[in-house]
Amino acid sequence: MSSSPYLAKVTPDNVDAVCRLRVRPDQERFVDPVVTSLAEAYAYGETAWPRVICDGERLVGFVMAGFDPAHPVEPYRSYLWRLNIAADLQGQGYGSFAVAEVCAEARRRGERRLWVSWQPGDGGPEPFYARLGFRVTGEVVEGEIVAEREL
Repeated sequence: MSSSPYLAKVTPDNVDAVCRLRVRPDQERFVDPVVTSLAEAYAYGETAWPRVICDGERLVGFVMAGFDPAHPVEPYRSYLWRLNIAADLQGQGYGSFAVAEVCAEARRRGERRLWVSWQPGDGGPEPFYARLGFRVTGEVVEGEIVAEREL
């Protein structure tokens, strides 16, 4: 990271740039494109918490969380929904920063856990999330491995 990264709202000024964001080709099977996330954010309204990850003036990624304390499925009450870091900017701490910011937002909302899930497969995000303190629960929701982190 070259300066202090921060999260920003998706706005008319940055929506085109964030929609052009691409992860590495080998990661595309594990994470939907940002345009899908923004459509889901629109459809889910206040439940979705989409943010652009910036470093100075540079857009480096996208993160979206979901907060629905009344959801009947516990992992959907406070969860990291999507994380996309630009292919050429991975490995520089932006993903870890974004997860820490989502954890802080969850704590601010009174949550004590954060969940994440992913499609199983070689090259998937499990090692990344394990390094950040998420532990696999043994649950599978909609075909995805579920992990949780105490806040």
